[in-house]
Amino acid sequence: MPNDLTKSARLKSKYTPLLVPLIAIAVLILFNLIRDPSFFSVKLTANNDGHTVLAGNLISILNSASELAILAMGMTLVTSASGGQDISVGATAAIAGSVFVKVLRNGDITASTVIVAFLVCCAVSILFGAFNGTLVAVFKIQPMIATLILFTCGRSIAYWINGGATPTVSSPIIEALGGFIPGVPVPTPVFIVILCGLVFVLLFRFTNLGFYTQAVGINQQAARLNGIHATWIKMLTFIILGICVAVAGCIRVGRLGLVNHETLLIDVEMDAILAVAIGGNALGGGKFNMVGTILGAYAIQALTTTLYAMKVPSTEIKAYKAVVIILLVVIGSNVVKDAANRLWNRLARKTAPVITERS
Repeated sequence: MPNDLTKSARLKSKYTPLLVPLIAIAVLILFNLIRDPSFFSVKLTANNDGHTVLAGNLISILNSASELAILAMGMTLVTSASGGQDISVGATAAIAGSVFVKVLRNGDITASTVIVAFLVCCAVSILFGAFNGTLVAVFKIQPMIATLILFTCGRSIAYWINGGATPTVSSPIIEALGGFIPGVPVPTPVFIVILCGLVFVLLFRFTNLGFYTQAVGINQQAARLNGIHATWIKMLTFIILGICVAVAGCIRVGRLGLVNHETLLIDVEMDAILAVAIGGNALGGGKFNMVGTILGAYAIQALTTTLYAMKVPSTEIKAYKAVVIILLVVIGSNVVKDAANRLWNRLARKTAPVITERS
């Protein structure tokens, strides 16, 4: 019996955080099916290059949420370890994209050039991630304040990298990175998200990173007493987020075929933080659920796509999203969860049969 109770508690702890993003996605699916039964229809069509690809709102959601999902994965680790969020990911992605384009424009764009450009882009993003991590882990600065530095000046740095220009890159390889590989009907960014997810799965499976990150976030002093180097763990999470930023920046450059330091992934940090929150992760640090975060990212993109399908003006999108997100966050709060549990227990006691002993 105790083992069964322990197993039940573990399953509840594992899957309860997924309720909010799953409910959000289910509500959006139901709403769209009622509003337009063909909303999620998928069809084969020819793109501008004449290749047969999958198209439809469902594909658009999966494709458009790619950068957000990747950034949210890294943001989850930073939130878990440091109890705060990195608000500079959009600006750092602009820097990463600018470096990526700068390297590509120095010669012919070949597969090896793209790999070199990506590695240089990752190195720069890691340096900026380490900078943020140093401020947080070593100098004990609150994460949102520490990352406010790059949030403020990051896009200016991206502007300097390319001399204030908006350079373009044209190559079948770059187009495939942000669009479709010839002969493959599924958008390339979807595969990149899956690859990033698999990397995290392997990382958590074959290392103690997930356990150490949560331990530091729950109680840093206790983690230190148990031999966990809290400073290094926090630094490592910011470095990993830096790599995620580089990947997201390169995908966005591939989509657009250019880098615009002013608009590249602007405001994405807010959506990344919301994806972490909607995914059932505590923004104060500690335990995390990466699956919930990914579902949260797709829930946000599904909401955005729904609003565009309803012809909501782009200037009003954020207001509508804010209302829905407030509802989701409130529903997922501990106050509401505790109230729901008390109500459920009260109803269960009322409906339970009363057993009387006969003398």
